[in-house]
Amino acid sequence: MYDWEETPDLNITPLVDIMLVLLAILMVTTPALVYEEKINLPDGTKSHVVQKIPEIELRITKNRKVYYKNSSFTMSEFPDNFVLISQKHPLDTTIVYIKADESLQYKDVMFVLKSVKEVGFTKVSLETNG
Repeated sequence: MYDWEETPDLNITPLVDIMLVLLAILMVTTPALVYEEKINLPDGTKSHVVQKIPEIELRITKNRKVYYKNSSFTMSEFPDNFVLISQKHPLDTTIVYIKADESLQYKDVMFVLKSVKEVGFTKVSLETNG
């Protein structure tokens, strides 16, 4: 016969183990899911094209030659010729980029930078490979 006073023990350890494994799997896979909603944006009212900011690129080689587009100048010729080049560009909005060979002396790069600043350009940058 049965003893009705006896209380059975519930062993929930395997159930907890399975739930923890499922929770770990869910936590690992959830960040990999990407939800993407396709939306159609309305057309804006802007009808004019944004004007491109004018820029000048100067290159200085290790032979101390300064290049602007297809023209080349020696260091002594550069300041006078750059004054003529600058007349085609607005001084306040044009960005001037100077690319110089790393074997040049510091004073050569600073001479070109000073020449550009004396013309009146305020936005001048020295470019590097990094």
